[in-house]
Amino acid sequence: MTLLPLLFAIYVEGDDRDLAERLKRREPAAMGELYDRYGKLAYSLIYRIVRDTGVAEDLVQETFLRVWNRAQGFDAERGALGPWLLAVARNRAIDYVRSSGGKMTRGALELEAAEHPTVFVNFEADVLSQDRARRVRGAMDRLNENQRHVIELAYFEGLSQSEMAERMGQPLGTVKTWVRTALKNLREELREKAITA
Repeated sequence: MTLLPLLFAIYVEGDDRDLAERLKRREPAAMGELYDRYGKLAYSLIYRIVRDTGVAEDLVQETFLRVWNRAQGFDAERGALGPWLLAVARNRAIDYVRSSGGKMTRGALELEAAEHPTVFVNFEADVLSQDRARRVRGAMDRLNENQRHVIELAYFEGLSQSEMAERMGQPLGTVKTWVRTALKNLREELREKAITA
């Protein structure tokens, strides 16, 4: 369930193509709509990584500014707007954590014990009531603990497979197998659910 923000954005209802075109035309109202649609998701994702509300708020602002400035380069044929925005948010957060300032303020992050920010608690309940979000949550729940853990380390901390192996005290080959199997299982589960829906 910890990957819910990104996975939900992939399955979010509605087509963002029109919104992307309006952003390319530099329509200010489009930016407001983009924020309304993805602001809470971006904040929750960034907060989950940096664990600091002030930093998360700043990085959300930087994320939306970056998307606004790079909207001309967005190609809807190559991907969806929501996942692209959340990838920008994730990358900004990971860049911050890897920076010297982020390392000094971040401390050790244990993802298993991390709590959701207050802003996201009610929003998550709303999201989980939707059928698409339940599919994503179900797919994540079907992964075993090791598979979930490596996906979280890769996604939230940007660790390579070698770094995961070192952190988890496991052989690199084992970690690679967990990652490959987790991704295969998620892909198959979500594809199967999309066909039967």
